[in-house]
Amino acid sequence: MDRRKYLKTLAVSAAGAGILFQACAPDEKKEPAVLAPKPFTIDRTTAELEREQKLAAETFFDDHEKKTITILSDIIIPKDEVSGSASEAGVPDFIEFIVKDMPEYQTPLRGGIKWLDVQCMKRFNADFASCPHEQQIEMIDAIAYPEKAKPEYKQGVAFFNTMRDLTACGFYTSKIGIADLGYIGNKPNQWDGVPKEVLDHYNLKYDDRTMEISVKFDNG
Repeated sequence: MDRRKYLKTLAVSAAGAGILFQACAPDEKKEPAVLAPKPFTIDRTTAELEREQKLAAETFFDDHEKKTITILSDIIIPKDEVSGSASEAGVPDFIEFIVKDMPEYQTPLRGGIKWLDVQCMKRFNADFASCPHEQQIEMIDAIAYPEKAKPEYKQGVAFFNTMRDLTACGFYTSKIGIADLGYIGNKPNQWDGVPKEVLDHYNLKYDDRTMEISVKFDNG
């Protein structure tokens, strides 16, 4: 699956928050201490910061689920000569945040991972994450193309479609993904006027005032 075939659409804003863990004595229960939000930032209100950091302090996926998501995201967008992989771009953490921010994703993703493991147990006698890469690709090929998938794989197709969408969103809103797009944002440019050959063709030229005020720029 070539990442260049996927829509490079910026659909979801990836947000992150820092978490500090307090140092406690060995016999004390360690609990995360959420950083106090700033009164206001350019893109976050106080309430938004509080909610964002609360979600960041929570955990939804267990280790096995997180490992499966990491493998799947790297199958969808692998590392190549252009850029890093989905996991290197932080996609698993992005998906972890999304399922807490948008709980409607929790059951489809958790259920999809269990479905994938059950199918791999039937085929290969091992859960998806424990299968060698070739078997993982074989399983994914069975659900990655909706028009070719068997009717009994309907749930797997829906799960993989969701994973593909979230992976693309997470990747192409990351620093690595934006570089992969070649997006440079709004940058000031310099207009040097109508090309001389065009002016010559119409027997026109700029007057001194226009050259001084509108066309010439100080590049120093």
